[in-house]
Amino acid sequence: MNVTKKMNVESFNLDHTKVKAPYIRLASVSEGEKGDKVYKYDIRFKQPNKEHMKMDALHSIEHLMAENIRNHEKNVLDLSPMGCQTGFYLSIINETTEEKVMDIMEKTLQDVLEADEVPACNEVQCGWAANHSLEGAKEIAKDMLAKRDEWHEVF
Repeated sequence: MNVTKKMNVESFNLDHTKVKAPYIRLASVSEGEKGDKVYKYDIRFKQPNKEHMKMDALHSIEHLMAENIRNHEKNVLDLSPMGCQTGFYLSIINETTEEKVMDIMEKTLQDVLEADEVPACNEVQCGWAANHSLEGAKEIAKDMLAKRDEWHEVF
């Protein structure tokens, strides 16, 4: 498919047939009216259109990473799963480097491996509490960490 129209969403302009997951890349920098900047990272766990994270495992690793990443970086605004189930978007305020984000992610994924429960995995704190897999989350983390030396290679 030949896509030539520039889209508003940065990732829609990324050729998903050319990327090589897993990787971490700076997707965009947005500047607010007062000069503050938000750095959005594409944290890709799975190869687009070839593999994806199972929903219960993705849900659990989302809870685990969202809770634990803030222990390693105080400027995290958000960690959001991609609808395609291949990765996450990480938004950080204030300048950082891809290498620092890789270190933060490595520590956060180590936390996942050491977890004995999924945080906020109950009907009071979660909108689909029955849909979790700690074991699946750990498998995703293990697979991502095993390819740590490849995270800088996007294409």
